[in-house]
Amino acid sequence: MSDFRRVSSRVVYENRWMAVREDEFERPDGSRGVYGVVDKPDFALVIPFENDGFHLVEEYRYPVGRRAWNFPQGSLPDRAAGAPEELARRELAEETGLRAGTLTRLGTLHASHGTSNQHVHVFLATDLTPGEPSREPEEQDMRQAFVSRDEFRKLVREGVIADDSTVAAYTLLLLHEEGLAR
Repeated sequence: MSDFRRVSSRVVYENRWMAVREDEFERPDGSRGVYGVVDKPDFALVIPFENDGFHLVEEYRYPVGRRAWNFPQGSLPDRAAGAPEELARRELAEETGLRAGTLTRLGTLHASHGTSNQHVHVFLATDLTPGEPSREPEEQDMRQAFVSRDEFRKLVREGVIADDSTVAAYTLLLLHEEGLAR
């Protein structure tokens, strides 16, 4: 906030997954405003890739009121911080049972920079070994499926895959592959 100066801050709500704070700030011209910020821990998103396709997970997403397909992703319980690579390995194994022989960092994105300070650390998982998932209680309705790359693109075009982090991570994968092809 180099151009904006925080004058005050107060937490207006919190639970084990997030906190919402209200900041009063001063603009460069001296006028003041209020901003609501959702404080959430960073999360990891993993693209499990093999045989020119992806392993996806689907679960009910309460805020949007529907089931949604996406790449495995998540954060540590109780807003804890952790090393992104360790978190990626944990989420992949927890949600899919897969273990990655190779984990390649593709980049870091802002998850929702207009409302939150959360980042998503994106990884490509290859050399996959199957295992049993170990899902959290909130993930008890989670399903898993393998889709070809063509099917993935079709699901994005049709709006079946509408998770912004999943679509953005796919873009990072394409840029990574483009760099390898040079």
